[in-house]
Amino acid sequence: MHVVVTTDGSRQSLAAAKAFKSFTDPTKITEISVVAVIRPLAAVSFADDLSEADQPTATLEELSFRVPAERAAAVIAGIFDGWGPAVRTRIRSGSPANEILKLAKEVDAGLVVVASGNRGISDTVLMGSTAQRVQSYAQCPVLVVREPKHRRG
Repeated sequence: MHVVVTTDGSRQSLAAAKAFKSFTDPTKITEISVVAVIRPLAAVSFADDLSEADQPTATLEELSFRVPAERAAAVIAGIFDGWGPAVRTRIRSGSPANEILKLAKEVDAGLVVVASGNRGISDTVLMGSTAQRVQSYAQCPVLVVREPKHRRG
């Protein structure tokens, strides 16, 4: 089975990849595609909360968002080093949900792993949720990993 593991550069996407790995039998997985999607007209750069690279000033190349996306995908791919299945990183450009869905179809994925961030109701209504759209339109099962709720007290 080919698995698509998504990253938006957030710690939630790292947690989603680790959650998937924690209960999956690697002998059942043939390949893992780690995908990061760059939004070409975004006003905010690709989030890179995962790599440890020092970035005091952004270079022109980093402003293209590709370098942070590549770093984030490499961190996620690193989780699966030596685990078993072949791992390939992919950087795509466009609408995250659409590109994830296209990739899943192209590789005939058996599963898509996606993190669900806690953005709140207004962001979900106004912008829509990538995880929600992938879950609704994917032609294969989707594992949505949510952030654990913080307990009060």
